[in-house]
Amino acid sequence: MSFEVGRPVLYRNFSAGRLVNVRPCRVVSDDERGLLLWLARGSAMVIEVAVDGRGVRDMPFTEWVTLEHELIPVTWSGPGILKFLPASGEHSVWFFRSPEGDFTNWYVNLEERAIRWDDGDLAGVDVVDQDLDVVAAPDRTWRWKDEDEFAERLALPEHYWVPDPDEVWAEGRRVIKKIEAGEFPFDGTWTDFRPDPAWPVPVEMPAGWDRPGAR
Repeated sequence: MSFEVGRPVLYRNFSAGRLVNVRPCRVVSDDERGLLLWLARGSAMVIEVAVDGRGVRDMPFTEWVTLEHELIPVTWSGPGILKFLPASGEHSVWFFRSPEGDFTNWYVNLEERAIRWDDGDLAGVDVVDQDLDVVAAPDRTWRWKDEDEFAERLALPEHYWVPDPDEVWAEGRRVIKKIEAGEFPFDGTWTDFRPDPAWPVPVEMPAGWDRPGAR
């Protein structure tokens, strides 16, 4: 399926079959290259926290897995982000921006390929974040991110949702080759993007945001 330009789409992340965050985005483009989404500053979001209010990165994973969790509403307060989900590959590429809206860096989020769904009045993509990431500067220098977190979680395979860590590392290396070569989407495409000022910022989560996962 394909999505119309300007259509609201939910970018939802699942871990171990559990919904852990939802970000309402808007379709910038959807073609043979992949799906490009816009997350606006001030957008309503839902994130998973422990019942004491702490997030998964606020404690050791060994503690996180022992606690009860809940989904709470929050607001995205950072600069707007472009999220590109390529037609092939187990990752997405996020275009980070300064508060003024200028491009600052690429953020490669290693994740299982998105599964699309469309309920008519509501649509979205469901992903599984694999935690390991790659950050690339405009000059295409790069670094791994969250290697320690990745290793910590792999030590608890009965609770972790990544079945093949070697393939996650391999996917990261494949993307790094594109970064170093300046290949699309690391060739300057979309670095000057400005959102349509007519697009409203979603300040409330739409009904159905917590529908069953499409995976």
